[in-house]
Amino acid sequence: MVIRRALWRAGRVSAHLATGTLIGLYLGLNTALRSRSRPAPAWLPRCVRWWHRRLVQTLDITVQRDGTLVPGCLLIGNHVSWLDIPILGAEGEITFLAKADVAAWPVIGWLARLAGTRFITRGAHQADAVAQQLTADLAAQRTVMLFPEGTTTDGHTLGRFHPRLFAIAQQPGVRVQPVAIRYRHRETLALDGDAPYTGDDSLLANLGRLIRHPGLVATVQFLEPISAAEGCSRRALAEQTRCAILTALEQWEPPHLRPHPALVPVTDCYAPPVAGWLEPGAA
Repeated sequence: MVIRRALWRAGRVSAHLATGTLIGLYLGLNTALRSRSRPAPAWLPRCVRWWHRRLVQTLDITVQRDGTLVPGCLLIGNHVSWLDIPILGAEGEITFLAKADVAAWPVIGWLARLAGTRFITRGAHQADAVAQQLTADLAAQRTVMLFPEGTTTDGHTLGRFHPRLFAIAQQPGVRVQPVAIRYRHRETLALDGDAPYTGDDSLLANLGRLIRHPGLVATVQFLEPISAAEGCSRRALAEQTRCAILTALEQWEPPHLRPHPALVPVTDCYAPPVAGWLEPGAA
């Protein structure tokens, strides 16, 4: 049964990746031939969203949603796996910020580049330039997604949110929507150990584990948007957003699955004393 399921999934995933390759080749040729003044095909965002949704389905991942994605917001989420991108990408038209390595991934990287994903190279001092691009995206009412930990975690911890890119959220009219993501084993409901894409794990090895997996549940919670108070620092906004996500993750942890200190204690969060609390400070 396990072998049959794995072979079935592997076949479906292979077919879907082949479809993505054909789409990528067509779009690449279309981009090369059309005038730069002509926009990308109007169906491209819908196509990318379909491809993300179908990839999640071929891996037999159950997605549970709580809350609603608010279009035009700056989405901020915890980062566990490469799966975060197709799972969130299936929810709406989102411009992602990803590490430059993703651009070289077969199929996924090609489609990400064609869909307008912004890429950043760690240590290359690109933060300011990327921030300008993302600010322009938000000004055009596009939804932008950042993972401010700068890396992935195993789901048991929540890393520090780097405040530098939160300068985007200080622009007038920009709202931040925190997004909490968790992966659980479908049968035990425990945090899943196969979904995280961390350390020296390779994409192929991670995909192989997912193909053999008995069943995975991805839970996505869209929290209430936050508007930065006038004069608030990037650090204060980063800590507030992190605290909102941390609280949501801790609330999901069933009591019988809490023997480990699953996450950084809530006392480490920025705890404002009153409403409208984001106080000015050094960024």
